[in-house]
Amino acid sequence: MITLLPRIEQFLRAEGLFNGAGMARDRQRAQLHMVIACGAVYGVVMGSFHGWMGEGWEQAAVSAIKVPLLFLATFTLCLPSFYVLNVLAGLHADFPRVINAVLGFQSLAAIVLAALAPITELMNLSTSAYSFMVLWSGLLFVVATACGQWKMNCLYRPLIAANPRHRVLAIGWMALYWFVGIQMAWVLRPLVGDPHRPFQILRPEAWGNAYVEVTRLILRVLHQY
Repeated sequence: MITLLPRIEQFLRAEGLFNGAGMARDRQRAQLHMVIACGAVYGVVMGSFHGWMGEGWEQAAVSAIKVPLLFLATFTLCLPSFYVLNVLAGLHADFPRVINAVLGFQSLAAIVLAALAPITELMNLSTSAYSFMVLWSGLLFVVATACGQWKMNCLYRPLIAANPRHRVLAIGWMALYWFVGIQMAWVLRPLVGDPHRPFQILRPEAWGNAYVEVTRLILRVLHQY
């Protein structure tokens, strides 16, 4: 992680490897490293709501794997259909630059989550309401994704200036990513350690409608307060 910090600073400043002059493969590799490392940092904190005693450390360790997996699995599931859409729109020649934009989106989202990890740890210590902490982390994922979308928009501007069809496809990527990402997060739960349930890598009822359950969760939290 220490050796990755200079890369993160370069990425945030759009310098060095990320100023457009670096090798595409090196840039993509660095971005994937950021997603994995920063996602793991937030996953450890997110999963430690149960505490570190007993089974608590197991949930923290598993969540450190699940958060990067959530990013990478969502990206992998969305990429084939997005590539086909780019080909159908006659934009396949630009796809390497499109990959840079969507990886930049994921990288910044993961970095923002890692930066928000201390606040989540403070919330872990300040409340015993499990449903609230699930909703809290969900809110932070929304904030991080919105920041990632801003980065993606910046990287997409030259593409859109060259061909306005990229604007429609960028919107399509975000819609697809949100839809798949929410369902993937539901499948991978628990991500937050529940103090009232034994440690589980996945819930027995893993598959279900995430959108119905998120609505129920919000209503449950509102009822508590």
